[in-house]
Amino acid sequence: MPVSDELRAAIEASVDEGFDAQIAYTRKLVNFPSQRGEEFAVQDFLFQDWKERGFTMDRFHMNEAEITAHEGGAPFSEDHSQAPIVVGIHHPKAETGRSLILQHHVDVVPVGPTDMWEKAPYGGEIVGDWMYGRGSGDMKAGAAANVFALEALKRIGLQPAATVYLQSVVEEESTGNGAMQTFLRGYTADAALIPEPEGDKLVRACAGVLWFSVEVRGVPVHVREMGEGANAIDAAYRVIGALREIEAKWNGEKDQHPEFLSEQHPINLNIGKIAGGDWGSSVPAWCRFQARIAIYAGQNAAAKLREIEDHVAAFARQDRFLSQNPPQIVQNGFNAEGYVLEPGSDAENVLATAHEAAFGAPLETMTTPAYLDARVYALYNNIPTLCYGPVSRNIHGFDECVSLSSLRKVTKAMALFVADWCGTEPVAD
Repeated sequence: MPVSDELRAAIEASVDEGFDAQIAYTRKLVNFPSQRGEEFAVQDFLFQDWKERGFTMDRFHMNEAEITAHEGGAPFSEDHSQAPIVVGIHHPKAETGRSLILQHHVDVVPVGPTDMWEKAPYGGEIVGDWMYGRGSGDMKAGAAANVFALEALKRIGLQPAATVYLQSVVEEESTGNGAMQTFLRGYTADAALIPEPEGDKLVRACAGVLWFSVEVRGVPVHVREMGEGANAIDAAYRVIGALREIEAKWNGEKDQHPEFLSEQHPINLNIGKIAGGDWGSSVPAWCRFQARIAIYAGQNAAAKLREIEDHVAAFARQDRFLSQNPPQIVQNGFNAEGYVLEPGSDAENVLATAHEAAFGAPLETMTTPAYLDARVYALYNNIPTLCYGPVSRNIHGFDECVSLSSLRKVTKAMALFVADWCGTEPVAD
């Protein structure tokens, strides 16, 4: 049932009333240095906090066998996080509304050289409208908004009249396996909302992502005789050149994927890490590099990885050295397909109404060439999945920050969405 003008005003005022506490909560989350494998403390904090707020709690680890057996699961590695997933469950007194998943991730990417930050990477410092720190935008502001959208209702004596699952996951930045495990554990709902930093917009389409590593072996000799050896680093650069051919080919196919036509370069290949050799004056006998590449929504991840393998193999057969020493490709992270949110769902319409009430402007949509956990709920739960969140700057870069004025309005829109989608009832005694 649509939210009345009176209730809308009460909800928005409640968000304003609680916003200082929301900022403090967001800063506390930013203070946790939760890079991959280091998310235990922040997950423990959320487990205890949500328990004290009255949620029924579930905490569980990822099941490697279950995940890797699923077509959307990614391989585990020695770097894979062992931190738990935390779910807080709100049960209504009477299930009269539509159920909802509110999800976020707490893992963040490395900060890089700290001397290149102007603000402390985990300080949560506020300057004007901006809160700084790794994860402030991506996506601890969204994590706090999930909690405080519900708190805004509670403050005026209301709660959702449907089951709501608060889901805090890890491995979003590396494999997507955390979100996948919530699906495999059986959690589902009538819709999902994920407040990633999307510039106050709703994601219409999202790319899939593949991660893989490539190893090239060489023949070590002294540099005075390097003509007699084979330099593995030089050979690796030739393989990277072959991968750039794939990148160019796939970008040339964007006219077959209308959701991505507005993107100038939707398929991005990134060589994210490279190492090789053992001694500065020996011809290197090995080189390994890690790569990430996007794929279009609707494309099969396994098939696109085979296309990469086939192209590199064909290139190697024409290379004098690589034909005798074929590069080895190993998938070491994302095995994720993209998704498209088809227009016209009730969930999108409800969010559009809530957004316009909070912002005084129509809800805009966008396409992103990045990975989103939303793909799990869209592709496998088969539910409308709304990825929508605040304005941010420099996510994954130095001096990442999130706009607090945007966050305030997004939280209002989220609270209004929950009230409309789930319905409301008096807070349980």
